[in-house]
Amino acid sequence: MLHWVYWVVVVAVVAVAVAVAGEASRGGAQVITYDGRSLIIDGHRKILFSGSIHYPRSTPQSRWEDGQCFVTCSIRKLMDQAHACSFSVSKDKYIEKSLPNLEIQQMWPSLIAKAKEGGVDVIQTYVFWNRHEPQPGQYDFSGRYDLVKFIKEIQAQGLYACLRIGPFIESEWSYGGLPFWLHDVPGIVYRTDNEPFKFYMQNFTTKIVNLMKSEGLYASQGGPIILSQIENEYQNIEAAFKEKGPSYVQWAAKMAVDLRTGVPWVMCKQSDAPDPVINTCNGMRCGQTFTGPNSPNKPSMWTENWTSFYEVFGGETYLRSAEDIAFHVALFIARNGSYVNYYMYHGGTNFGRTSSAYIKTSYYDQAPLDEYGLVRQPKWGHLKELHAAIAFCSTPLLNGVQSNTSLGQLQEAYVFQEETGGCAAFLINNDEGISTVVFQNVSLELLPKSISILSDCKNVIFNTAKVNAGYNERITISSQSFDAINGWEEFKDAIPTFLDTSLKANEILEHMNMTRDESDYLWYTFRFQPSSSCTKPMLHIESLAHAVHAFVNNIYLGTTHGSHDIKDFFFKSPILLNNELNNISILSVMAGLPDSGAFLESRFVGLTRVEIQCTEKEIYDFANYTWGYQVGLLGEKLQIYKEENLSNVDWRKTEISSNQPLTWYKIVFNTPLGNDPVALNLSSMGKGEAWMNGQSIGRYWVSFHNTKGDPSQTLYHVPRAFLKTSENLLALITVCQ
Repeated sequence: MLHWVYWVVVVAVVAVAVAVAGEASRGGAQVITYDGRSLIIDGHRKILFSGSIHYPRSTPQSRWEDGQCFVTCSIRKLMDQAHACSFSVSKDKYIEKSLPNLEIQQMWPSLIAKAKEGGVDVIQTYVFWNRHEPQPGQYDFSGRYDLVKFIKEIQAQGLYACLRIGPFIESEWSYGGLPFWLHDVPGIVYRTDNEPFKFYMQNFTTKIVNLMKSEGLYASQGGPIILSQIENEYQNIEAAFKEKGPSYVQWAAKMAVDLRTGVPWVMCKQSDAPDPVINTCNGMRCGQTFTGPNSPNKPSMWTENWTSFYEVFGGETYLRSAEDIAFHVALFIARNGSYVNYYMYHGGTNFGRTSSAYIKTSYYDQAPLDEYGLVRQPKWGHLKELHAAIAFCSTPLLNGVQSNTSLGQLQEAYVFQEETGGCAAFLINNDEGISTVVFQNVSLELLPKSISILSDCKNVIFNTAKVNAGYNERITISSQSFDAINGWEEFKDAIPTFLDTSLKANEILEHMNMTRDESDYLWYTFRFQPSSSCTKPMLHIESLAHAVHAFVNNIYLGTTHGSHDIKDFFFKSPILLNNELNNISILSVMAGLPDSGAFLESRFVGLTRVEIQCTEKEIYDFANYTWGYQVGLLGEKLQIYKEENLSNVDWRKTEISSNQPLTWYKIVFNTPLGNDPVALNLSSMGKGEAWMNGQSIGRYWVSFHNTKGDPSQTLYHVPRAFLKTSENLLALITVCQ
């Protein structure tokens, strides 16, 4: 059972409705401009709240039944016996009250509707180049990648859209969203004044812009898109490219503006963004850290307000409170900010192999809408109240004269006063204790580390530290188990030897250049005959990949791995060698490609050193040795996770747990009753990947524990869209226990 249980059920209601931008279906063209205060839509200044929802990290549709029930499937490998699968059902009672009951409700519309009800005006998303153009000139806009459908759903619900084309996006997404085939373009250097890269970047950016234009999706055409973004946090690496960095920024800005979308372009974390492109802030505290627009004619905008933080395998959950988010949003608005985007508003799931290095399959689960689309309280409700309060004050905020007054050593006031008498104030207490201040001859008590919003400069309508929304907690309970061992079948993947490989080289090759993002796995193999004096051999491996698994003569030696923060690691183990040729097979594993940094096209991962040490003086170095290589696992190549390919291998009844690595497991089960989200509990598994009816639900790495000794993720989202009505095929590869 996975649902939300309320600790507090009383919710204070702000007496003013949230103003929703573009409530009517905008049939006519809109003029989008800006000045030094805000974006201007059809002549009206706007304070806008935005939420990031990434279309590939959820599904276009998912079955939801009346009452929004939720189901959890727990599938686990028992320590000494077999496997089990359990299901449970409960209701998300809060959402029952908020949204209409639908027999079948699509996932994208549900997420957008919840964001809208939370006071969000804009849905912001990246565009994912490597999913849309997997091969040069071959495009995919189907299923979860149907960008047009996603934007049209935003429009159907009366919200605006911000399209962050990039096309480099980072986003904890494999290779930062760049397609790996770029790596093979002669002379290419990513994200700099380099003609090959600029050619392909312009080609894809133009493709997306023209696609949006053809569907009439820019606001200038009557569509919902009011903003676009080119590049992404480029200033982080700009200096690495010396004089070619600034010239690339100039080129990228001009290229984007020349596409004539009729809406403004932004560059985030780019203080030298050329006019008319707006430079924006990313981070958790932009009210404190943002130095401001680089022109007095540009508005102050916050494109990424991190509602939590990305999480990695082996890491711990980062918790950011509703109070802290609200404080910094209010501070940003008080200091003339006019656009705030929550990154993420709904994080979703990194299905398949889409996450970057070490990034968990669950993405920003601590967002206002959790991975499954359930409301997370009090974050969602507290921010909704904040949005309503600021909307109520929007007229003086946008048209009044701002002034700043000290109220004490750690207290201050920002006041917005209109000539007509309208007034709004933000009273800020930076003290960790309660403070009493005098504001306009009235004594007011300010809560610790808080901002009070006064709608008429007299009455407090919101305080960032006063949480009225109810708290909730997600709970899982198993209700049905598949614990019969004869329900499972297994296939042990092949361990290739040197003679089995078709690709040979007299050196240790780089991992990514071999796998080309088609697999996480690369086999390094060689043959070795020791001298008679090598009586106590020790295998020593150094790597810049993410994990290695070592085999000698098909016998498993063990494994080791790195981490998100420790890039290099080594494996050392005594080995048994015979007097003839011995087969050494090393499986190098990547849990995602890197997603950031300069010169990404030159990044080296994989094995860096392999030795067999017999004595201190007798050491065999295999750097310049003849190696055999194989990309991927046999089961991957044969796609045995798909029903139509099951007969490609010989499946056998699962035995009593033998803790064998490189083992595939499969079971067929009927869909849980109801039309509710499903999750897999893989808490007793090791490391690998799982597929449901041929679709990957992502990588799992339960055996990688954090500093508290706990796995970083055990529940794995299975969208209802992946399930059939009955006889679902679940397949898993377990690389290690």
